[in-house]
Amino acid sequence: MKDKIPMAIKILLVEFSATEIQQLLEKVGCQVIAKAATSDAALAFVRELVPDLAIIDIRLQGPVDGIEIAARMRASSQLPIIFISNTADKQTMARALLTAPSAYLIEPVESRQLYAAILLALYQYKFEEKTRKSKERYELIITATNDGVWDWDLKTDVIYFSPRWKSMLGYREDEIGTSPTEWFKRIHPDDEKQLRAELNSHINGISPRLEREYRMMNADGKIVWMLIRGLVVCDGQGVACRIAGSQSEITTRKMAEERLAYDALHDPLTDLPNRVLFMDRLSFRIEHTKRHPNEFFAVLFLDLDRFKVVNDSLGHSAGDQLLITTALRIQQCLRPEDTVSRLSGDEFAILLNEVHDISDAVRVAERIRARLVTTTLLGSIERSPTASIGIALYHNNYEKPDEILRDADLAMYRAKTLGRNRYQVFDSSMFAGAVALLQMEGELKRAVARKEWQVLYQPIVSIESNEIIGVEALLRWQHPQRGTVFPLEFISVAEDTGYIIPIGEYVLRTACMQAKAWRDAGQPHLWVAVNISARQFQHENLVGMVAKILDETGLKSDGLRLEVTESVAMQNLDYSALVLRELDQLGVCTSLDDFGTGYSSLGYLKRFPLKVLKIDQSFIQDIQVNKNSEAITRAVIAMARSLNLEVVAEGVEQVEQLEFLRSLGCAYVQGFFISHPLSELELSDVFEKQARKR
Repeated sequence: MKDKIPMAIKILLVEFSATEIQQLLEKVGCQVIAKAATSDAALAFVRELVPDLAIIDIRLQGPVDGIEIAARMRASSQLPIIFISNTADKQTMARALLTAPSAYLIEPVESRQLYAAILLALYQYKFEEKTRKSKERYELIITATNDGVWDWDLKTDVIYFSPRWKSMLGYREDEIGTSPTEWFKRIHPDDEKQLRAELNSHINGISPRLEREYRMMNADGKIVWMLIRGLVVCDGQGVACRIAGSQSEITTRKMAEERLAYDALHDPLTDLPNRVLFMDRLSFRIEHTKRHPNEFFAVLFLDLDRFKVVNDSLGHSAGDQLLITTALRIQQCLRPEDTVSRLSGDEFAILLNEVHDISDAVRVAERIRARLVTTTLLGSIERSPTASIGIALYHNNYEKPDEILRDADLAMYRAKTLGRNRYQVFDSSMFAGAVALLQMEGELKRAVARKEWQVLYQPIVSIESNEIIGVEALLRWQHPQRGTVFPLEFISVAEDTGYIIPIGEYVLRTACMQAKAWRDAGQPHLWVAVNISARQFQHENLVGMVAKILDETGLKSDGLRLEVTESVAMQNLDYSALVLRELDQLGVCTSLDDFGTGYSSLGYLKRFPLKVLKIDQSFIQDIQVNKNSEAITRAVIAMARSLNLEVVAEGVEQVEQLEFLRSLGCAYVQGFFISHPLSELELSDVFEKQARKR
């Protein structure tokens, strides 16, 4: 090779076992001053021998490869690095490039190739070294051409402002001088102190760099947001002599950020504070009241009545308009220091920031109710919306914002259960009731899993023969701590939670199994009546479940009667008629329970394939004291006879009631006068006694 490097270049070889590279280096006039086998040795040679360049073989033996050694060298030195490798896979090269090498050579390496790489590496290093000092003035200046540049000579206290720096504020080149006052007098008063503090912190070496967002006033008197970046330059003695940097206008970005922050805390439909912001303000108010115990506040929880009807009938756009109108009307009833929030759907929460007592909160609730009922036009429909409102007054037991909001919500729920369009003040019994309800749900879940149920049977007797012709299955919960729990205490919760489905299936299966056993034991015509709840009746697989249970238990379909209340059957006439027809086709007799307490419209009777009417016990028990009950009972029995329906009278508790029903020709009765509900063993004994009498 004719050309050689014109000076002795000191080379550090790292982890080379072959001599080819060393021979090539010597051929082009380089001096290998050391060969290092480990990262510690390589770093030591860099410090002690000060090589001009390091050539590193990536193929290392042991846990640390050549790339890792290069990375460690980079942490303390800008020494040029050339990698030698026998592979060019993407992963290895990507790792190598992170160490900023001057070259990456793939074996076999030619002398001319090595010569060029060394020459370029040295040129690059010397160029960077030469320009590093001249670049100090522009360290950390943003590269975008839209930024302004400033350079502050700390010794002369003169600042250079670039033309762009001045134009960003709306000034010409000659309208701003070189004094620091030109800068600081235009900074927003609320930001000047902090900016000066951060400048001093960086100048004094406390912070490594200067970066700050702040506001300035432009030539038109408008506030604009700026981002400043800067870096201090020190003299040979380490004293700060200059600080230079860039300034960018970020007003558009700040406005977007502020809008995003606003949107994150406000409801997009009504523009009211959302739950997050409301809870933050409520938390702050609680902490304030703890420091000032004589200052009270209240929370109102508002829910629109029958809002779902608006959405379902008029569409969601009408519902949205109603929510917007509601938000405006609530705001008109409050003071500026109060907060109203849309929590979700048609639920609103109100923080009355200061009240003297509960009467202040009540007056606001009354004012809101009066304001809401003002007629609202939804398309072509006029509507006077109403709301149920719960009120909770702060007391010392509240520690968290969700506690007082929870109590206001409980009070609102009580207002709804009492008839809607009213307010209700929270009292501790509501919370106790809610806790009890939650506990009941958990215990019901356990009871379903453990089958903590007992099925009792109340005989239904023929008045004419005094024989038991059927039984009604009645559910009891055998609670492990509370003992026997009657359905009135838990059925509504079971309906709400859906547990009524597995409970109802258990009762139906148990009753069918027992009826089959009694039939096999000598009661061939006995039937069992099972009540079907509203949720069971609406279940899509009711008929299939009944058919399956009859098949599994072996009970014939005439051994089962299903009782459906009048109110349940009337919820959806078409659906009810379809289900009752399917049960009739299955051979299962259906009874209309509690007849006379619901809609009592005779028109639907001809649509339903019924076999039995059960007169509600409230009429039977009032026969002797209420002429209307007596007349209704007469009419029901006469009507049922004309429609070829059997009649069962419930709640017979006195002999006079029984005789009255006998005189009307009522076929079947049940009640405490006849028999209390019995267990399967007790009723089996009754059947045995009847059989012996025969």
